[in-house]
Amino acid sequence: MPDPNPRGNDGRITSRKPSSAGLRTAALIAIVFGAVGSVGLLRHAQEHPPPLLVVLFIIWVLAPFAALAVANIVSTRWSRPAGSTLQIATIFVALASVAVYLDDNISHRTAKKAFVYVAVPPASVIAVALAVAVAATASKKRR
Repeated sequence: MPDPNPRGNDGRITSRKPSSAGLRTAALIAIVFGAVGSVGLLRHAQEHPPPLLVVLFIIWVLAPFAALAVANIVSTRWSRPAGSTLQIATIFVALASVAVYLDDNISHRTAKKAFVYVAVPPASVIAVALAVAVAATASKKRR
């Protein structure tokens, strides 16, 4: 039976979704981990390009994480399945991005060295957008 008084000890209305809060926290931590790890690996992989190019690459690599941060903040108004899908996709993108960049740093590709850093950010955004769109559509159909 739901609690008739949803207010906590401090008088504020509290959420009764602890698993959702934990997943949201994990997603926000993953954003920070993914962004810092990605930029760190990008800086480690470079062979002294011009400073302007370095700045542009850092912005490019950070863009998906900035978009994910904004989406996670806005997602509090979304349906629960869409929000949960975004949070899971955020964790996946952060881990996958760092794994791909780490692999690139370890194996040191000789042909098209910057390909990974050019391809992963848009692929990440597309993957998250598709996952959230599918979850939102499925959520609307269930109603």
